[in-house]
Amino acid sequence: MGGTSNLADLQTRLRRVEKLTHLLDNAIRIPGTRFRVGLDPLIGLIPFAGDLTSLALSLYLIYEARQIGVAPSTQLRMVANVGIDAAVGSIPLLGDLADFGVKANSRNLRLLQRHLDRDVAPRPPDTAQ
Repeated sequence: MGGTSNLADLQTRLRRVEKLTHLLDNAIRIPGTRFRVGLDPLIGLIPFAGDLTSLALSLYLIYEARQIGVAPSTQLRMVANVGIDAAVGSIPLLGDLADFGVKANSRNLRLLQRHLDRDVAPRPPDTAQ
């Protein structure tokens, strides 16, 4: 992504992904611990509809990463993270417990940030003459 409007669009999309990821995976600190949970495992407690809602929100984050320009191989890793999370989360009771520790959205945010650091970060100007 190049240009001013594209940079602004990238920053807007990244902020949106960061905020939604925080909300889904880390918004609530468990008192007396360093452990954080988000709305994702709580939404997942609602049979069927909760799992579908969580899946849809996770796929939306991947959509945003695609719009930013994440490589197809990274998108595939993101889909795998969400797929594993959804598969484990669909197991009654065990899946609900696992949802509190499996944070696919946070993993995917790290993949997105790695992409941005590597492929989009401003490079110093070439001073060789």
